[in-house]
Amino acid sequence: MSMKLIYIANIRLPTEKAHGIQIMKMCEAFAAQGVGVKLVVPRRKNFIKDDPFLYYGIKRKFKIIKIPCLDLVRWGKLGFLIESLTFFEFAFWRFFSAAEAVFYTRDEVAAFYFSNIGRNVIWESHRGEKNFIVRRVVKRKKVKLVLITQALKSLYISFGARAKNILVSPDGVDLEPFSIPIPKQDARKKLGLPVEKRIVLYTGHLYSWKGVDILADAAKNIDAEVFFVGGTREDIESFQRKYRHIQNIHILGQKLHHEVPLYLKAADVLVLPNSSKDRISQLYTSPMKLFEYMASGTPIISSDLPSLREVLDESMVYFFTPDDPKSLAETVDLVLKNYDEARQKANMALSRVEQYSWRKRAQNILAFIEPHI
Repeated sequence: MSMKLIYIANIRLPTEKAHGIQIMKMCEAFAAQGVGVKLVVPRRKNFIKDDPFLYYGIKRKFKIIKIPCLDLVRWGKLGFLIESLTFFEFAFWRFFSAAEAVFYTRDEVAAFYFSNIGRNVIWESHRGEKNFIVRRVVKRKKVKLVLITQALKSLYISFGARAKNILVSPDGVDLEPFSIPIPKQDARKKLGLPVEKRIVLYTGHLYSWKGVDILADAAKNIDAEVFFVGGTREDIESFQRKYRHIQNIHILGQKLHHEVPLYLKAADVLVLPNSSKDRISQLYTSPMKLFEYMASGTPIISSDLPSLREVLDESMVYFFTPDDPKSLAETVDLVLKNYDEARQKANMALSRVEQYSWRKRAQNILAFIEPHI
């Protein structure tokens, strides 16, 4: 395939946040299909000094280009706006003449810039943005939309987007790292986790809409050790202060992404506790941890939300009532008392997750956009 793809991403790279993993994995997956990929990011100050390819465990099959910007993010919203606009402006002029390329982005401003000059643009949306730029971009013939849920598709069709210009493609996972053949007890010994106790595990950021407070509140009534893996430094400190009085809560902090599979293998139960009070969580999210949980083969408990039911059903997971710590605690108890059934559900999830690999996601997106370029 001779396609040239320029991925415009207004992110700090590397970043501890999930979008960094997703963007790097997609660039790797596109490159593996023979696409010439350039990932374009702003040149920003970064407390993470690692090489992005090493940090994420990504093969060097594409180029990373850092573009100048006014790095004023530390000034708050105004600083971020200035940083964003200067980055997009520099990127626009740097690649103005790349008429043969496909421009891929998760930023509606970048989609707006490059569609203004008639370039082929793929805009991937994860959050249900509704601003005036989005309302203009989604109507343009040269802009194709990659959306992670059906609810996002309905939203943007209501803004005037054509259904034929939309592909719904949930997030994905690298199957191989999460299928490591290691017994649970050996994984625990490697990680220094208690070998004889039951372990309930959550991985990811400690944002309220992720439902972490629901799991923490439920922990008081869970007969197991409850571990949280992930979070920014500030969120970890706040979470520790808030829940340090609950004896069975353990906050392990941020881990490198390649370490996560071992933690998932060490757990008895994995929890996806998203809140229904946030519209993104309820309708628009397709969390990478969902697919990582499925790929691990460990039993899963999930909030019963429309966004998550686009992928999950009762044959794969146990559902609990969103935002209800009592329901969550009771569901954990149910899983631990019916573990043979829980393993059967986990095996079903494992068999279903194969369709959600990054490789297949990239193939589906390329098959969608090729007829239009």
